[in-house]
Amino acid sequence: MPRTGTGPDFIEALARGLEVITAFAPQRPDMSLSEVATATGLARPTARRILLTLEELGYVRSGDRGYALTPRVLDLGMAYVGSLGLWDVARPHMERLVARTNESCSIAQLDGGDIVYVARVAVPKIVTLSVRIGTRFPALQTSLGKVLLAALEPDRLDKALAEPTRSGLTPLWRPGPEERDAALREVRARGWALADEDLALGIRSVAVPLRDGEGRVVAAINVNAHAAETSLADLRDRHLPPLLQTAGDISGDFARLTALPRAVAAAQG
Repeated sequence: MPRTGTGPDFIEALARGLEVITAFAPQRPDMSLSEVATATGLARPTARRILLTLEELGYVRSGDRGYALTPRVLDLGMAYVGSLGLWDVARPHMERLVARTNESCSIAQLDGGDIVYVARVAVPKIVTLSVRIGTRFPALQTSLGKVLLAALEPDRLDKALAEPTRSGLTPLWRPGPEERDAALREVRARGWALADEDLALGIRSVAVPLRDGEGRVVAAINVNAHAAETSLADLRDRHLPPLLQTAGDISGDFARLTALPRAVAAAQG
């Protein structure tokens, strides 16, 4: 996150506050003042003032182990999800797909070189990695990310791939440029993507795009399964057809929703 902006309207204090919030991660949910200062590169007095401000606003709490985020931070992310209207549109379709496949279903969007989960309907199965709304993974190693990356124009694709992941994960599949480009060309050609334990052992998934009323890819939706239970053939032959149907239904409903005036859409919702 940049400390300085490109114009006189950039608020450096706000940028620093957001940087402190994003410094907390699954591998460091609690941090001391010194750890926050080190993670952000801020001076201790500056980090302290920001933490005290966030604590007063209810986004951070202090305790014996240092500082930690509170559930109120979820309001920031859920405001984004809610503003899309995508979750309300997608939920019934996702629930039907999960009932049909008995596998978890997720929707994600691209953020730099990562995907971020914005909707999920899960079944209780043991998997290698925990997924919830707000979870981020390296895009290239997920079926959702492959779909989203394949939809980008060349200049935006290069920019996204140049950004390092902020997921804290080291994926299993780390292709060179030629292998990566070939994989994305294949996704563009067939319109869907597979991931076969590319991110971590035991995780397979298939994903397809979600589109708006103008045909632009706005998100991706997947079915993910445990590799020991579901073969690649099952993903393609059993789960991909209902996934494509679900994506078409969600895209159609989302296009109709966004075409309506906001007041009418709210009333219908």
